[in-house]
Amino acid sequence: MIDPLAVGDDCLVLSQQLSGWITRAPTLEEEVALANLALDLLGQARMLLSRVGDEDELAYLRDPPQFRNCLLVEQPNGDFAATVLRHLLYTSFLYELYAANPDDEVAAKGVKEIAYHRDYAGLWTVRLGRGTEESHRRSAGALGALWPYTAELFVTEPGLLAPWRAHVGRVLAEAGLDPGEMPPADGTPGRDGRHTPHLTEILAEMQSLHREHPGVRW
Repeated sequence: MIDPLAVGDDCLVLSQQLSGWITRAPTLEEEVALANLALDLLGQARMLLSRVGDEDELAYLRDPPQFRNCLLVEQPNGDFAATVLRHLLYTSFLYELYAANPDDEVAAKGVKEIAYHRDYAGLWTVRLGRGTEESHRRSAGALGALWPYTAELFVTEPGLLAPWRAHVGRVLAEAGLDPGEMPPADGTPGRDGRHTPHLTEILAEMQSLHREHPGVRW
């Protein structure tokens, strides 16, 4: 079963992260692609959060401890390699979660979108991993920094680990990247509202206008 608050927050935060590449992406084509990925995730976030309450209030009026997103999606954009690796690791999980819940309306619609996200991130992971010495170094560094945060995803969804690991493993092997063993999960800090300072920064930007003009209707 999909937890609408947890997954909705995942999608909302990751959407905001991808939006940070607008005007900063490596090429115009990738800027458009990343903006479209962000819009896909925002649409899924809206549908999921509306199951819990008012989507605007949930997005703009909660403080970091009230968010239930995993720690992985709040990790910094970093360089393009870091963004790509983060997207591969999370959307590969989300794809398996949606595929395992075909009767859920959001999952049934979202699985096709997320399949594209997963493929997009996979293609770039291979391209960067097998590219120049510098792109490989940056990809390996990003993977090493992000890999420990993946364990949290499977504490409550252990049945998704094997298919996730199989897909991600194939992509990383093709890219010439080796994450090593997954460290044991230290509970579910993000799901429990215990976040890194990165989320505070993300929400400060995302919520600033709404908090400055409370109750305004555009």
